[in-house]
Amino acid sequence: MGLSGRSILNLLIKAGVPRDQVLTYDRSDPSASDSEEAALLAKNPKSLIVSPGVPLATPWIQDFRRNGGQITSELEIAFSFLKAEKVIAVTGSVGKSTTVALLQSGLNQFAPHAFVGGNLGFPLADYISALFEGRPRADWIALELSSYQLENFDNLRADAAIITSLTPNHLNRYTSLQHYYDTKWTLVSKTKGPIILNSHGGDLPSYAQKKPGPWIWSSSMSPEFLSFPFHEAKLVGHHNYDNLSLVIRLARELGWPECAIEGFLEFSGLPHRLENLGLIHGLRVINDSKATTLESVQQAVHSTENLTSGTTHILIGGQDKNLPWEELKTLERHRRSFVFFGECGPKAAKDSGLKGPLFDKLGPAIDHVLREAQAGDLILFSPGGTSWDEFKSFEARGDYFKNRISEYSKSPNPRG
Repeated sequence: MGLSGRSILNLLIKAGVPRDQVLTYDRSDPSASDSEEAALLAKNPKSLIVSPGVPLATPWIQDFRRNGGQITSELEIAFSFLKAEKVIAVTGSVGKSTTVALLQSGLNQFAPHAFVGGNLGFPLADYISALFEGRPRADWIALELSSYQLENFDNLRADAAIITSLTPNHLNRYTSLQHYYDTKWTLVSKTKGPIILNSHGGDLPSYAQKKPGPWIWSSSMSPEFLSFPFHEAKLVGHHNYDNLSLVIRLARELGWPECAIEGFLEFSGLPHRLENLGLIHGLRVINDSKATTLESVQQAVHSTENLTSGTTHILIGGQDKNLPWEELKTLERHRRSFVFFGECGPKAAKDSGLKGPLFDKLGPAIDHVLREAQAGDLILFSPGGTSWDEFKSFEARGDYFKNRISEYSKSPNPRG
């Protein structure tokens, strides 16, 4: 009964399915019909619309399938309602949300009825439900797709695609790193038009090298972009210049008007993704709560190092996803200070070998940094771990961080 579950329930009703023929199951939401799988299965359902957050390998779901039950998803059902819409699909370990938001900024310049959603923003089922209410059909649809969504989206047929990166992630769900990468790569076989790959996308180049095909490589260092005015873009960080190169190359492949590129350059970024909170009592503060991979943390550190001549204080922690925290050892450098917090704080500190204080929760870690930082320093909240040890989402965690910084901004300046 999360976002995609409620969305598909609404669509089924609008499409004429009697409400009493739809069961809902959620262990923690009391509005659901059932909170235990045994009670749900006792009602003999014929199909399961599985939330992306629920692994298909869950034993009772596998038993249901072996016994002849149908497994489907919000995306599969919603996609079956599409007609002439052109679909762009975006996946990747990092960068996919920003890339999809860039596409939206470009589409806003020339395609007023475009729909942008999926893993970012609104479920595709919301778009279909709106069609029943008179919404015009979109010429273009841009979908952010997580690996979880790609697992259960057999009828996807994209007209174009972007893969932003492959880096270790979600190893608590997949049997191996290869399994995770292979799941991301299924997007290639489901795309009939141009496929743009990021040549700076972590393990993506070495992975794709073993799978020759007609895709297009791009990055901010590609020959076609060597003289491109990336400095005119509102986005921060060289990795975002790579994201820009991906959408620009795709726009050119698809024949989009030049105003779309102007829209890309005007995009200033998404909340909780290298979000610049400004100068607070002499401290530059960056909210990067979305950073739930080590690649994201490393990118954040390198992208913000030119914003301060002082020390960068980096807040790391949250809930672990079996990440290789030892990779953060490469970030150790003069004028970098590390503060660990949350459930995975002790493991992150131990495995990385980085020295720094450890706190059970985010709040005390923020208090410590605000006490220790000096005028001219930078505070970078780029945790690496997920939010679920303390918060329901990375957005809630980022909002908490921003509220604490806002409260601090209203207090007397301790630095004069």
